[in-house]
Amino acid sequence: MDEFSIWALLKEATLPVKLVILILILMSIWSWTIAINKWMSIKIAKRRFNSFDKVFWSGEPLNDVFERMPEKTLGGAEKIFSAGMSEWRGSQDGNGAMIAGVQSRIERSMDVALNKEAERLQSQLGVLASVGSVAPFIGLFGTVWGIMNAFIEIAAQQNTNLAVVAPGIAEALFATALGLLAAIPAVVFYNHLSTDSDKVISRYEAFADEFSTILSRQLGV
Repeated sequence: MDEFSIWALLKEATLPVKLVILILILMSIWSWTIAINKWMSIKIAKRRFNSFDKVFWSGEPLNDVFERMPEKTLGGAEKIFSAGMSEWRGSQDGNGAMIAGVQSRIERSMDVALNKEAERLQSQLGVLASVGSVAPFIGLFGTVWGIMNAFIEIAAQQNTNLAVVAPGIAEALFATALGLLAAIPAVVFYNHLSTDSDKVISRYEAFADEFSTILSRQLGV
């Protein structure tokens, strides 16, 4: 049975099938790497949001919260808050009065920060979707090629013995299996991570709306 082991199939496979197998292995590694990185990024984003949310609703003056923030803020909610507060402070004239249109400028500033965070959270998720949809077809190409070689071998040897047909069929099925092995986890990762990132973005949007309401109340709008 050693001739039908994975290594034997790889060794005896034709060049196109070897390329298909290499592509599928690389795609699988790529999708797993992206999935692990995005899972960690989303987990960190959730933790930072929860931490900042407690500070924001602690009753401490917003100016004090803003003053204590590090120069480089890392959390998404902190960046949205920083964008709003920076525009708030930048919209005051020399006498401390607010320049007209401050509310709309604050909202636009927070929207820009929010969109950047949404883009960061959802970046590379499209790769997982692509792997999930393309990998089975790449595996199918290897399958078709392997079956074709099996028929060519039958015609060349004029022999339908299983020993003649089996290597080509095994090669074909191996390519199909690898295609599914790359595609199924990628689809699962994409669905799970997309849902999680959407939830985090929804929390950012809710925070931006709440913060905008607080500022509008301060402005008397």
